[in-house]
Amino acid sequence: MPEVELRRVGKRFGKVVASSNINLRIKDGEYVTILGPSGCGKTTLIRMIAGILEPSEGEIFIGGRSMKGMPIEERDVGYVFQNIALFPHLSVLENVSYGPIVKDMSEDMREEVPRHYLQLVKLLDRMKMFPSELSGGEKQKVALARALASGAKLLLLDEPLSALDARVRMDLRYELRRIAKDLGLTVLHVTHDQEEAMTVSDRIVLMRNGRIIESNTPEMLYKSPQELFTANFIGETNLLDGTVVKNDGTHTAIELRDGTVVQARPSPFGPGDAVVISVRPERVHALKEGLSAVVRDITFMGTYIRLTAEADSEDTLEFDIPVSRGRDYNLRDHVYLGWSMNSALVYRLPPEGVVEAVKLE
Repeated sequence: MPEVELRRVGKRFGKVVASSNINLRIKDGEYVTILGPSGCGKTTLIRMIAGILEPSEGEIFIGGRSMKGMPIEERDVGYVFQNIALFPHLSVLENVSYGPIVKDMSEDMREEVPRHYLQLVKLLDRMKMFPSELSGGEKQKVALARALASGAKLLLLDEPLSALDARVRMDLRYELRRIAKDLGLTVLHVTHDQEEAMTVSDRIVLMRNGRIIESNTPEMLYKSPQELFTANFIGETNLLDGTVVKNDGTHTAIELRDGTVVQARPSPFGPGDAVVISVRPERVHALKEGLSAVVRDITFMGTYIRLTAEADSEDTLEFDIPVSRGRDYNLRDHVYLGWSMNSALVYRLPPEGVVEAVKLE
């Protein structure tokens, strides 16, 4: 199984910097997702690994071998495209047989290998059909089987589910991870879909403006993001400006703009420091006392009710309640909001301001 390593990799298109100073190692058998907003450099990165694009600087290694000048066909990678690029004039079986034929496998292997992978993606009964006769999810499964049939142990997935319906995406992402783990593949999966990344990944690499912002397990990126951009991009969060008034090593006390003092996790900031608090909507609760606010919007979300409240501090907060409690609240109701100390993360107030620091471009 191949390990992938990128050392100070960058790519420029004229004066446009698509990626810069990328250092990344993907371990054997690891399922890594490159996540980020559109235009952040995700696809450029995966295409450099595949050999479709050559880096402007830096070096890429696959299985310990430098890929500098290495043609695509010699990199031993399987690539699944976003646009499901099947050969329309070939049957499902003939599409999946393409790799074994190009690899000059024996006659027996050309028969056995495609059938094996069609069985793996549960489409063996469709092998005589043509792409035009398949659903979107089935086409993407054929594309996956074709990539696997080439014998590659490194699988590159470029937004493989974005063109599919929501229900099909949900089903197929579990299939992708199951197949990858069953076969012991190393996988690099590119997506802008947070939920998709959280579901399939061993590790998520978050990108913005051509650079890696942060890398960690899905759980740690959600629970303890190190960067303000990560806290805002992964999941949903409330961001509140304030000033530290006390930090005794066990908690950080922060004064908001209306004078309310709230508690947050221990942080490296001291009295007088301007900071930003991040607290998830599911961690905010209506209490008997706390941050004074007025309910401005009530939205039914299916499994819960999302309330939006305007605080006296001029901050807007969202908080979630069970569907059964939705009737307890009405527009313009006065509420007091709060959270447990460990639910609130603290970041330094960015010099460019919160809006600039978390914007997607």
